[in-house]
Amino acid sequence: MYFAALLARTEDGWEASDMELDDVESLSDLIDLARAAAVDDDTVVALIEQEDAWFGVVRVDGEEDPRYYVSNASAASRSSYGSMLTDELLGSDEEDDELDELDLDGTEDGEEDTTTAFTDADDEDEEESPGAEPVPAGPLGDPRLLDDLGVSNKQLMTLDGDALSEIAESLGATEVLEAVR
Repeated sequence: MYFAALLARTEDGWEASDMELDDVESLSDLIDLARAAAVDDDTVVALIEQEDAWFGVVRVDGEEDPRYYVSNASAASRSSYGSMLTDELLGSDEEDDELDELDLDGTEDGEEDTTTAFTDADDEDEEESPGAEPVPAGPLGDPRLLDDLGVSNKQLMTLDGDALSEIAESLGATEVLEAVR
């Protein structure tokens, strides 16, 4: 079971909204939702948790590159939404995946490839996929992404259990987060 919310900073404090994960099929969808929730290109913090297994934080500041943090990358990588974050943090390149799906063997569409030679070197290349870095069992990402908002990197890295509530408390957004829970 997942819980996800967006916290958007405004002049008057934080506004929270429930994030409908059914509409999120990729990390760029999540970033688009965060940017849409922003008030005057101010900071938006997306919070995601899967029960007590892991939590993730995505920070979007206007058009700057998003910043990410995952509390337990190994656990997160085994879930659909967590794997989007861990793949991004480990440098899994979607463009490489798209290229792998294309027919780059030199044949025209519909034309059969008549090459039948297969060598041991080809087999070794397939076993080692690019970007297949091992997933660490602990935190992954930028633990300092909330430092300027009142959540130190040490605090973030030691959170467990009800981490999102503790983050919201440090941000001064407990009431608005609880309203969308």
